[in-house]
Amino acid sequence: MSAPESVFNVPYRAFLFDMDGTILTSIAAAERVWATWALRHGVDVETFLPTIHGARAIDTIKRLALPGVDAEAEAAWITEAEIEDVEGVEEVAGAAAFLRSLPAHQWAIVTSAPRTLALRRMAAAGIAEPGVMVTAEDVSVGKPDPAGYRLAARRLGVEITDCLVFEDATVGILAAQAAGADLLIVTAAHEQPMETAHATLATYDLVAVQVDVNKLMRLQHS
Repeated sequence: MSAPESVFNVPYRAFLFDMDGTILTSIAAAERVWATWALRHGVDVETFLPTIHGARAIDTIKRLALPGVDAEAEAAWITEAEIEDVEGVEEVAGAAAFLRSLPAHQWAIVTSAPRTLALRRMAAAGIAEPGVMVTAEDVSVGKPDPAGYRLAARRLGVEITDCLVFEDATVGILAAQAAGADLLIVTAAHEQPMETAHATLATYDLVAVQVDVNKLMRLQHS
């Protein structure tokens, strides 16, 4: 792990987690579905696939501005196809155990996936549903807009500046920065080394959490 000490041994009231690529790996499944969709719509697969990660399906489709395409209907098709295909979806190493170690009301998931798809992938990866989960339906604008992270903090009853966000994708990193949260970048799903000024984490097996009498959580090297 290559990480500045800035987010370690720092007191936080809540941890906020992106889902895909951060606590579970679904890249292969997502790219299978999106490649099928892209081919059907005459979109170059090789240049398109790197743009899908971390964003809501409807935002990805609207960004293409394809003539005659109903973005809502196409996003619904993507969701159904992704719910059907969870082959290879699994937890990022150590993620499920790490999440179980956290106080139940001090963490949330903030994902660009619709709720049904998020629950399907989490079940496939053996990750329990948290008390607070912000999904695609909960915001009118997806990442990189900070609305999702701000909403999660509000539902947990904490200030966003007292939260540590776990992210992996550029749009999510931008969203967390815009929200005003501290950031830890999970690199497990990255095939290439990622250059970032933020602290990074290769696997959850390398960290543990201590909770003090004031219910403040501190991330520590295990």
